[in-house]
Amino acid sequence: VQLVESGGDLVQAGGSLRLSCAVSGFTTDDYSIGWFRQAPGKEREAVSCIRRIDGNSWYADFVKGRFTISDDTVEGAIRLQMNRLKPEDAGTYYCAVACHVSMVPVDAWGQGTQVTVSS
Repeated sequence: VQLVESGGDLVQAGGSLRLSCAVSGFTTDDYSIGWFRQAPGKEREAVSCIRRIDGNSWYADFVKGRFTISDDTVEGAIRLQMNRLKPEDAGTYYCAVACHVSMVPVDAWGQGTQVTVSS
C-alpha cells in the first residue's frame, strides 16, 4: 500500500488549493482515507476522512463548509478541495489509511505536502 500527497503551495488568504493523495496497492475499497495536518509547534490533527466503499465523509468543525473531500476513482486518488483558506490552515498536510491520528503508526506517515497561506 502506498499513499503519496501532492498539491501543496503558497496561496493568499481567501484562495483555494486542491490536494491529492495518490492511493495504490489496495485490492478492496473497504477502507478509509483521512487527511491530516500539522502546523509548526502544534499537534497533528484530523481534517477530513472518506470511506471509499460508500463515500461517507467526515469533516473537522474548523473546515466544514470550506473543504471538500472526494474520491477520484478514475485516477485512484483522494482529493481535498480547500476553499476560503485562512492563515491558520497553513501546515503540512498528510493522508493516511485512517480517520484518527492515533490509528496511524508513527512510521506510516509520508512526506506530506506543504500548504502556506499568506495573510
